[in-house]
Parts: sequence; C-alpha cells; structure tokens
Amino acid sequence: MQVTVYGESDQEEWDEFIARSKNGTFLFYRQYMDYHRGRFQDFSLIIRDEDSGILGVLPANREGSRVVSHGGLTYGGFVTDHRMKSAIMLMVMKESIEFLRDRGVDALVYKSIPHIYHRAAAEEDLYALFLAGARLTRCDALAVALRDSPLPMQERRKRGVRKALQQGLTVKVSSDLAQFWEILSANLWSRYSRLPVHTLQEISLLRDKFPNAIKLFGCFDGACMLAGVMIYETDRVAHTQYIAANAAGKEKCALDLLFHVLLNEVYAEKPCFDFGASTEHGGRYLNRGLMEQKEGFGARLVTHNHYELDLIRWSAHALQANDHEGSRN
Repeated sequence: MQVTVYGESDQEEWDEFIARSKNGTFLFYRQYMDYHRGRFQDFSLIIRDEDSGILGVLPANREGSRVVSHGGLTYGGFVTDHRMKSAIMLMVMKESIEFLRDRGVDALVYKSIPHIYHRAAAEEDLYALFLAGARLTRCDALAVALRDSPLPMQERRKRGVRKALQQGLTVKVSSDLAQFWEILSANLWSRYSRLPVHTLQEISLLRDKFPNAIKLFGCFDGACMLAGVMIYETDRVAHTQYIAANAAGKEKCALDLLFHVLLNEVYAEKPCFDFGASTEHGGRYLNRGLMEQKEGFGARLVTHNHYELDLIRWSAHALQANDHEGSRN
C-alpha cells in the first residue's frame, strides 16, 4: 500500500475516482476544491494498492502540525469505492497515519461525510477511527427530510404558504446571484456580524463550473426577489447551502412558499433534502428556533460528526486486522 500527497498531475485520476466512488460528491472534484487554494495549503492524500490503483483519497489541508479533512469544505473524510472493505480500511487508516506522522503531523482533524450523501454504505472509516482512538470533538445537528418516510408539514408553515400565494408570490430558478447575495449578506451581518463564506465572485465562479449542481431558487414579488435558497445538488441530496429572506420576504412568508415548492415539486423525487445545520459554537449550541422552523417542513435531526486523532499517542496495534477465526454456528 502506498500513500502520497496529491499533486496537480493527479487531477484527472483523482476526479475519475471521485466519480465512481460510493461516497464522493462534486465538492471533492479538484475544480471545486482548488478555487480556494490560496487560503488553504492542500495536503490531500492518495492511497494506492500494490498495482498502483487508487483505494481511497482523503481531501485535506495542512495547518501547521495538524491536517484537516478539509478546512474549506462542509464535510470531508476518506472517499472510497466499492472495493473498500472493513479490514482494508484498517490498513488504509494505519498507513495514512504513519505517513502523516513521518511528516511531522501531530493531529488529524476529521470531518466525516454524513451518511445521507453515501450512494452505498461507506462508514468503514468511522470504525477505523474508533479503533485508532479518535475522540468526538463536534456534533452538528442537520435537519433532513427523508423522501421514503415523509412527515407532515406543520400547520404554521401551511398557513405561511397560503399567505404567500394569496399575495401573488412566485418561485422560480434565478441567475441573479447579486440580488440574492445582497439579501444574504445583509442578513448575516445584522445577525452575526459576518459575511457569507463565499464571496459573490467565488460563488459565481463555482456556479459556472457546476451549473447542474449549484442552483439558486428565488421567491419573487413581481421582479423583486424577497427570498432565496442556494441548493447544492448531489446524487441523493438537495442541500441548502445558503438561505435568506429580506424584511418583506419574512413578512410575506416567502421562505414557506419557497421550501414548499422545493420539497413537493422541484426535489419531490430526491431521497434527502438537507436544510443544513442548526447548531453554533462547534455544535454545542442548538438554535432551537431555526431547528423548529426546519422541522416544521417535516425535517428531523441527522448528526454530522467531527473527530480528532492524536497522532503522537496513537498506537499501530489498535488497527491490526483481527485475523482470528470467529466462532462457528
């Protein structure tokens, strides 16, 4: 097994592996990851088998003596394909940790890929982390509506939909990122004194690169946008990357109508609709009002766990595959 740091010459092979993986999304394509290369020192890993075929990749960046998977992405973790099995992942984790230790890395910060994004079961990495002694450091509460077990919309949200329709509001796909970014930026600044993670220029660039995956839906009063939701669409999930409404939009219940259309028309067949996290301060504070609003649309909590592994105290013995014959029936 061979572990190497990603280089630009690996881009085509990397992207091909992401495309056929069982838990990769478009966020891991290099065109997405590299848009913020100036802010992050890329330290992504490629793990190959004895025939030089890729067994897995780890999108990651280095911050001094720590490696994070990945500081510029919502989620990270090992991306694997159908060949990955439990015993192989123990070897992959062991070899990766030893590779990092040999290069002066003291800790691995691991942002797992929530299971709703998996096209097939892919939690071998979480078991390997447990055996390696990783500790849970953060737990975000995602609000997710599941298509195969739908829950009824709260009556309050239904009243909001009726109110928005009575006032003639409409919902449609929009290309007007600038108008939405103005609403979003004003909201974030007034509530949290911060701006969106992406600049308007960055999100425009990403939308142009991934037009089928990054979409803006707006709720309008005539030509005026009152609210918007930016969707990151993957194979199984429609994820709300950004949500915002201006004062008029809040008064006219624009988001109620917007989510009603997204859930029941645009993404009616999508297995999961992820409203995003409703937690702050590293997951230790639940924004109850925000979560209650999302639960009003039939969403319920799915956790997104982050871990940290101390590589100084780590012992390779913990990840040795158990080759003993099990009990017979």
